[in-house]
Amino acid sequence: MKKLLIVLFISISGLGFSQPEIVNGVNKYSTKNIHESDIMYQKYIWRALDLRERQNEPIFSKSKEITRAIIEAVKEGLIQPWTSDSLEESKALTKEEFLEAIQIPSTEAEVTEEDLAFMQNEADDWGSDFGDDGGGSSDAPAVPLNKVEYFFPKDLYQMQIKENLVFDKQRSVMYHDILAITMLVPADHPDNIKGIELPIASFSYKELKQKVFTDNPNAIWYNPYNDAEHKSLADAFELRLFSSYIIKVSNPNDDYLVDIYGGDPKVGIMASQWKEFELLEYEHNLWEF
Repeated sequence: MKKLLIVLFISISGLGFSQPEIVNGVNKYSTKNIHESDIMYQKYIWRALDLRERQNEPIFSKSKEITRAIIEAVKEGLIQPWTSDSLEESKALTKEEFLEAIQIPSTEAEVTEEDLAFMQNEADDWGSDFGDDGGGSSDAPAVPLNKVEYFFPKDLYQMQIKENLVFDKQRSVMYHDILAITMLVPADHPDNIKGIELPIASFSYKELKQKVFTDNPNAIWYNPYNDAEHKSLADAFELRLFSSYIIKVSNPNDDYLVDIYGGDPKVGIMASQWKEFELLEYEHNLWEF
């Protein structure tokens, strides 16, 4: 019993700096409706989701990508994007800001007003009106126009999940309560000139489940073995039909596992497995008391 009390103290002391907004005793972003008085144990966990993995192909099928469903929902104004998975504690993004975040960065220098004036003069010297293709020489220098291009949904194959691992003493069940999903520009994408993982936006999973992932023919878990048994994305997440790995567990310094274990990515992957086994062992040991 002492062992259980020690573990509980450690878990409570490592919840992190920001606490969830509680409404009528329940986390407003939770889909499980667990009253705070019924929570015996909880731990916030961040998971990386690589949609290129074989197990994740059903939620990233052609023309039915989870990223496509989210992008379309933002365009239609159905869901609210945020700058971080703290959601309302962060900044709300407008549709225009979200679309700007999924623009492919340009390696070309920006055209300033001085550049435009210079090109106007050059075009005049060639005997052509600026921007008029009808009256001047075909040899006149063309004015470069910046064409806006966006990442395709298939390009955005990295996501993060923030969830609350919580034990409900009333039901005697350990729940993986997903709170937020974050879309990222992958670090290894050839069009990502910065070469680092770039967050695009975070979304309330509860809002996604209610407005996008349920009863939406374009948001499905594609069953590769039986076309009559496709599932909604809401069911797929509820049944944990995806592959992910732990990258952070709530701790006083808000450190990622890879940083806690010295910054070596290989050790970070092993630490993720250690932490997964540790949490499973804790859940198993609950039934010994």
